Amino acid sequence: MTSRTFAAFLQRSLEELKEQGLYNTIEPLEGPNGPTIAIRGRELVNLSSNNYLGLATDERLVEAAVRAARTWGAGSGAVRTINGTLRLHEELEEKLAAFKGTEAAVSFPSGFACNMAAISAVMGPGDAILSDELNHASIIDGIRLTKSTTIRYRHSDMDDLRAKAREARDSGKYEKIMVVTDGVFSMDGDVAKLPDIVDIADAHDLIVYVDDAHGSGVLGGGAGTAKHFGLSDKIDLQIGTLSKAVGVVGGYVAGSRELVDWLKARSRPFLFSTALPPAAVGASIAAIELLQESRELQERLWRNAAYLQQGLRELGFSVGATETPITPCMIGNEETTQLFSRRLYEEGVYAKAIVFPTVPRGTGRVRNMPSAAHTTELLDAALAAYAKVGRELRLIP
Repeated sequence: MTSRTFAAFLQRSLEELKEQGLYNTIEPLEGPNGPTIAIRGRELVNLSSNNYLGLATDERLVEAAVRAARTWGAGSGAVRTINGTLRLHEELEEKLAAFKGTEAAVSFPSGFACNMAAISAVMGPGDAILSDELNHASIIDGIRLTKSTTIRYRHSDMDDLRAKAREARDSGKYEKIMVVTDGVFSMDGDVAKLPDIVDIADAHDLIVYVDDAHGSGVLGGGAGTAKHFGLSDKIDLQIGTLSKAVGVVGGYVAGSRELVDWLKARSRPFLFSTALPPAAVGASIAAIELLQESRELQERLWRNAAYLQQGLRELGFSVGATETPITPCMIGNEETTQLFSRRLYEEGVYAKAIVFPTVPRGTGRVRNMPSAAHTTELLDAALAAYAKVGRELRLIP
């Protein structure tokens, strides 16, 4: 490293993170990311994966990935607009549109890329974006690219959204106004008030944009938050990921045919990113087909989530305002949260601490993500560890 200033900056900044309890250690897994995981030769109950339905390790998806790779190759070879679009990509997008109840869909390399692509392709200078204050980082970064006026509204506060939407529209300053929200908020597990948001949008001519990364595969029979509320035809842009409940990698935007045509022509991540590899596409197709055929995995997920949440409450922990399988165990202080997570690890449970800047200061929590693949025995082992560590740290009686 040639710059002394740069080296000093890195050293100082990393030390500050460690002193504040905000430094995150990344530990590689020594096997698949399933209901249990192996780290440094130890088997741990895994409560930190977004693999809601257990599909990331499902043999049916593994076989589909292998078949697609053997047929279509290891990579797609180009960006979509040159010759990287395989018939396989079109098949996936047709299935996604049918799954989400929209006219069309378009896939991207990641869910993060979807928000960078779609918001900036639709909105620009002279427009305004109403954004929930707890929206995901990828939404915030996507909004920054637009150079639109950003108007934050209080989390799920519909009176605040209504007032700010009225003020923005009545000002006459903006051509287009969009309201952007997560469908399910990933840190707290609460669900956006889509019926109210749609009513406000109808009253003030707003574009409705829902990032349903944590709702797809979980709510609405798997089709997501919009379907859960019966509003699939009222949401202008539905964003989803293929890396959580679907169990693979990638993202997609679902909406009207004109929207998808526009994104293919103007969204930069679509224009300048190599297309999803065939193995990922083949496995994603298999996952969507499974979700369309049966709700068994979703039902098992919800049973496991209810079991874990009830167990934590009975121990004396708070799981916040969650309405979904996302199960935050609220701690508060950042250093205590980090210590709690480390002690759980020592007791055989992998549940990561979530602290600032991912969540506001003073709201640290250990976030648990039960899946359809967990057994009751594994969840009981996790609850036993929570009881032991919680009493040791005097967080519960």
